[in-house]
Amino acid sequence: MSDQQEFPEDPSEYADPENVEHHSTGKGLALPGQNLPDKVYIIPIHNRPFFPAQVLPVIVNEEPWAETLDLVSKSDHHCLALFYMDTPQEDPRHFDTSALPLYGTLVKVHHASRENGKLQFVAQGLTRVRLKTWLKHHRPPYLVEVEYPHQPTEPTDEVKAYGMALINAIKELLPLNPLYSEELKNYLNRFSPNDPSPLTDFAAALTSATGSELQEVLDCVPMLKRMEKVLPMLRKEVEVARLQKEISAEVNRKIGEHQREFFLKEQLKVIQQELGLTKDDRSADIEQFEQRLEGKVLPAQAQKRIDEEMNKLSILETGSPEYAVTRNYLDWATAVPWGVYGEDKLDLKHARKVLDKHHAGLDDIKDRILEFLAVGAYKGEISGSIVLLVGPPGVGKTSVGKSIAESLGRPFYRFSLGGMRDEAEIKGHRRTYIGAQPGKLVHALKDVEVMNPVIMLDEIDKMGQSYQGDPASALLETLDPEQNVEFLDHYLDLRLDLSKVLFICTANTLDSIPGPLLDRMEVIRLSGYITEEKIAIAKRHLWPKQLEKAGVSKGSLAISDSALKALIDGYAREAGVRQLEKQLGKLVRKAVVKLIDDPKAVIKLGPKDLEASLGHPVFRNEQVLSGTGVITGLAWTSMGGATLPIEATRIHTLNRGFKLTGQLGDVMKESAEIAYSYVSSNLKSFGGDPKFFDEAFVHLHVPEGATPKDGPSAGVTMASALLSLARNQPPKKGVAMTGELTLTGHVLPIGGVREKVIAARRQKIFELILPEPNRGSFEELPDYLKEGITVHFAKRFADVAKVLF
Repeated sequence: MSDQQEFPEDPSEYADPENVEHHSTGKGLALPGQNLPDKVYIIPIHNRPFFPAQVLPVIVNEEPWAETLDLVSKSDHHCLALFYMDTPQEDPRHFDTSALPLYGTLVKVHHASRENGKLQFVAQGLTRVRLKTWLKHHRPPYLVEVEYPHQPTEPTDEVKAYGMALINAIKELLPLNPLYSEELKNYLNRFSPNDPSPLTDFAAALTSATGSELQEVLDCVPMLKRMEKVLPMLRKEVEVARLQKEISAEVNRKIGEHQREFFLKEQLKVIQQELGLTKDDRSADIEQFEQRLEGKVLPAQAQKRIDEEMNKLSILETGSPEYAVTRNYLDWATAVPWGVYGEDKLDLKHARKVLDKHHAGLDDIKDRILEFLAVGAYKGEISGSIVLLVGPPGVGKTSVGKSIAESLGRPFYRFSLGGMRDEAEIKGHRRTYIGAQPGKLVHALKDVEVMNPVIMLDEIDKMGQSYQGDPASALLETLDPEQNVEFLDHYLDLRLDLSKVLFICTANTLDSIPGPLLDRMEVIRLSGYITEEKIAIAKRHLWPKQLEKAGVSKGSLAISDSALKALIDGYAREAGVRQLEKQLGKLVRKAVVKLIDDPKAVIKLGPKDLEASLGHPVFRNEQVLSGTGVITGLAWTSMGGATLPIEATRIHTLNRGFKLTGQLGDVMKESAEIAYSYVSSNLKSFGGDPKFFDEAFVHLHVPEGATPKDGPSAGVTMASALLSLARNQPPKKGVAMTGELTLTGHVLPIGGVREKVIAARRQKIFELILPEPNRGSFEELPDYLKEGITVHFAKRFADVAKVLF
């Protein structure tokens, strides 16, 4: 492939490339169809195709296109061809000729210049060229032979119509996008609007279509086809420009409104300050804090500290971090209700009415609370004290606390200590920490706005400990009436008088409460409810509450007393009433489904309807285990009382031995050892064969092996089971017992008498054996619990044996 003469190959034959600009100036503008060369050098471009109707600057890399431009500048016509390439070649020296499209644009080069490794020139589009033959393609400069597609000179009517449509679209685009106005003016100066080819190319160049779409227009030589391609592209551009203008106008309108508002507000601020009508942020803050303190009685130390902080606030810059810290401190310090006390309603009749309204049963608890209120009424004020309500879940500890607050007419604040591990939640963080806050007690005082509220500390037995501190120890200072006169919150660093606060704590069990803390509390035990009490609670509180929750009228849905009793016996035997409430809710929901189908229906629930709604009963009427070596014991758990059968049997007579099962704790294992030793050594006096245990391998089991069991109240029961086994005589039926045994046969007292009596009644056991020292505890029980129950009080184990055998 040889190069043509007007393009000599050796660049050294030309003038210095720096003079490219000099060579390209001074020539007149070339018009399409005049002096068009058939051999031209080419340069690929990558952004978008260059159209014949355009005059635009083009920038290319000096390496490898300097030589090409040198050669062009030396030619007579100063023309080269620009071809569009979709993806740039990695190395222009190794050119992929197949990547080049068939059509490009012949341009005349003007004003070539060189700067920072780039070459820039103004390209004036002349006409379409079609690539015919490659004359040189091994390395730049690339030389090709081209031909010029023939176009009809006289436009048809259809072409003229399309031309008018294109001009109208361009006119629409102009006011929408002013960027095009200069370009259009240049075009109109150079071309006649009647010339359809440049008009179509110019219209395509105005659009923001992709490179490949524009190349399709360049490839399309027939006039009408090309116009058919370009007109939709131009219409789309008009729509996009119109939408863009609308969005811009909306954004500008919003920004304008905000700016106007901002300027007016700033002007108003300045005018108000000039007239003395308003104050700056700092003055407003100080005035707000001073207003808060009006009517409050501050201790001298607190007044002095707050005054110091106010002075500090008045000289700090509002933007400084210290200002924010000081402002936050004053916000809390002035929110405390210093010296503001609510008036107590010391009316015992009102208090009894409130307690009866909210709680069925619990007569002993109500009496205990009324005694507590009576002392306050007699004295004229209720000084702060700590009441601890202990009982199984769901017996109403939290609601008793609310009732106490209501009967006193004091505000009530509750927070849970369950899982709390950080003492800062009680006593606050020091101010030096980021995000520091006062403790929960300051939060409570701020919320209730008096210094003598009722504060409930829920779940005090479930506090944790961690490396962050021991909140139980932090509560000692908080709760002790001797110390909390000067309670110190770490954040405020001011002494607060909590001595008038009535603290009510709740717990399920006392085991996990530290001794020093428990020592400061008045313990009130709430035992579980018996069936009669549960029925009353369900009728008065739980059932109406569930109906209201579901929006069902009392006339549409009713439940009989016998159904309530069957529900409690079969599905909700726990000590509290939470499970009972859930089951009642389930019944109401099932009934609502029927009411939706038939809104006028009246549904009455009886005992037979329970199984359809709630499934089979969870609890069956337990057969109280009986027979030789089987005794029914009574146990206390954190969920209330329970019956606990104990079984003893002889496995074989090959050797002496004793085996224990039933997941027993250390205390119960010891009780079993004591019972075994006592019965073995005293078997003759109880009418058994003295040699029985010498030859027998005995197994003692406490059923429900999966449930952990521990506690000092099963010694008597275990001894009775072993004695029944040794005498080979079944014990008296329908008797349950509790009590601890010593090696000398004394029966020791136990706790939880009320819960154990309730558990026996629930199991229809009406004959009990209790330790003699617990006689007082039994006598104190309400009459309805004692009714129909026969109790034998045992001082020694012999008294138990008399009753059983």
